[in-house]
Amino acid sequence: MIKNSTAEKTQTEGKKPAHEQVYQTLKAQILFGEMAPGQAVTIQGLTDSLGVGMTPVREAIRRLISDGALMFQGNRRVSVPVLSANDIEQLIYVRISIESELARRAAQRVTTADIDQLETLDQALDAAIAAGDVPKYLRFNHAFHTALYAHANAPIMMDLADRLWLRFGPSLRVVCGRFGTQNLPDRHKDMLVAMRNRDADGVAKAMEQDVSQGTEMMIEVLSEAR
Repeated sequence: MIKNSTAEKTQTEGKKPAHEQVYQTLKAQILFGEMAPGQAVTIQGLTDSLGVGMTPVREAIRRLISDGALMFQGNRRVSVPVLSANDIEQLIYVRISIESELARRAAQRVTTADIDQLETLDQALDAAIAAGDVPKYLRFNHAFHTALYAHANAPIMMDLADRLWLRFGPSLRVVCGRFGTQNLPDRHKDMLVAMRNRDADGVAKAMEQDVSQGTEMMIEVLSEAR
């Protein structure tokens, strides 16, 4: 069994193949910034920390490299890519295109009960912001977006969005360290109001603002680090 302090275990997790468990564990560590951009880790080190064999770790790494979440450094080391300003500008464009449309489609399908559930996630996010709890902020922010997009009935776009989050998630953790949680953009309430008003275009617009403001802050932080 994998020693996983990153993601909560479910009753079905133990039934998954070892390489899938390793993949999901490493994916969460990358997504929520537990593996910092540019920080090299060895394959042997990951094997030891996860308590599994070399084969499932290699398979998980292969998938994450394909996702663009890791890059091979040589000498059996991998790292999370460091984003350039050009990378982030591309991410802004693609995320706005995909995630705004996902939000629009979801807004056309959500029920009142669905909106209530999204509001509950947003309230948990607010509590994390108020407490300055960066790990919880990252998790509830991701949970809100994922839950919203799940209603879009657009699995191809949702898969693309998931891969994009893997690319910018580690840098978002860096942004949180620079600005704290209080100053981070949050257009979720605008989305919720627009959803209750059955304004799909309003939801898409709020999502565009949410994405663009967050990535602009990322550019500022990463430019200061150089």
